[in-house]
Amino acid sequence: MIIVMKRGVEPAAIESVVRRVGELGHRVHLSRGEARTIIGLIGADEYKLDYRSFEILDGVDKIMRVMSPYQLASRDFADGDTIISIPTSAASLASGKKSRKEVAASIEIGGNKIIVCAGPSTIESREQIIETAHAVKSAGATLLRGSPFTPRRSPYAFEGLGEDALKYLAEAREQTGLAIIAEVMSVAELDLLSSYVDILQVGARNNQNYPLLKAVGNQSKPVLLKRGVNSTIEEVLLAAEHVLVGGNKNVILCERGISTYEIATRYTFDVNAIPLLQEMTHLPVMADPSRGAGRATLVPPIAKAAVAAGASALMLDVHPDPERALINGSQSLNFKQFEQVMRELKQVASAVGREI
Repeated sequence: MIIVMKRGVEPAAIESVVRRVGELGHRVHLSRGEARTIIGLIGADEYKLDYRSFEILDGVDKIMRVMSPYQLASRDFADGDTIISIPTSAASLASGKKSRKEVAASIEIGGNKIIVCAGPSTIESREQIIETAHAVKSAGATLLRGSPFTPRRSPYAFEGLGEDALKYLAEAREQTGLAIIAEVMSVAELDLLSSYVDILQVGARNNQNYPLLKAVGNQSKPVLLKRGVNSTIEEVLLAAEHVLVGGNKNVILCERGISTYEIATRYTFDVNAIPLLQEMTHLPVMADPSRGAGRATLVPPIAKAAVAAGASALMLDVHPDPERALINGSQSLNFKQFEQVMRELKQVASAVGREI
C-alpha cells in the first residue's frame, strides 16, 4: 500500500502518518520528492488493511494499493526516477593538486546523460588495466570495469588475480579519476571488494543468490544487479527488492542478454527489457551488449539500440589486444574500435535528445 501525501504538507503530518503505520506493525519506506512525499508500507498484506483509516489522517491525499510482489522497486513507490550519485574524488589525484577529501564531484546514473562503463572482462596484469583505463577515459568513459575474481565453468581456467587485481584497479582510479566497478561473487568477498570499489556488481549467476543480495542491501555502496540468463522481468525486480529492503536504495539494473533457442549468438539481447523496466521501476537501467552478443562486431549496433531504447548507462568490454585476451576476447573491442563506437553513440544520443 502507498500513502500519497498532499503537496506542501507539514513535516509533522508526515511524522504522524509514519508513526501510525509503525503502531500497526508495518515498516515504512519514505520517498521525499520535490512536490510530494510518498509513504510505502513494506511487507503489508493489503487485503487485511483498512485503507480508509489512513485516508482520514491529516495531510493524506490518496491511498494506492500495490498488487505486484515487488514494492520498493515499483515505480509507484517513488516520486520520479532514482538518480544514483557516485563520488569521483579520485579525479583530483590524477593531477596531484588536491586530496581526495577536497573534491565533491560525482557521477550521476539515471539522468539525461548516458554513462559509459568500459574495461576488460577480467584483469590480466597491472599494465593491461592501467593502459585500458587511460584509453577508455580518453575516449569518454566514466566508469572502469574489470573482474578480480572471474567465475569459470572449468576449474582449470584462469579465474582472476584476486586482491592484486583490486589494487591495480585502485591505482587506475588514482591515475585517471574513473570510478571503478567489480563483481562480488559471495558474501565472504564483500568486505574486501567494498574496501576498493565504487560500485559492487552482482553477476547473472548470482541474480537469485539471496544471501548475497541481502548482504549488499545491508551496506551503502551502489549495486549493479545483472539479469540472470533465465530470469523474467519480474524475477529481476524481485532480486532488486531483496537489495532495497535492506536499506540500500542505490540499485542499478542491467540487461545483459538471456537464453533462448537461438544459438547464433551467445545470448539474445532483450532490448525490449530496457523501456519495459523503465515503465515498471524507478531504478536506472544499464545495458551490456558485449555479453548479450558475445561477438565484437555486434556490440556497436546493439549499443546504439540500447541508447535509443533509453538505457541510462552502457557496459562495454574493451581490451588492448582482444586476440590475446585470456577471457572473452571475441566480444571485446580494441581501443580504436571503442573510440569509433563512442563517436557513433554520441550521434545516436543527440538524435533522441540525450548526451554521453
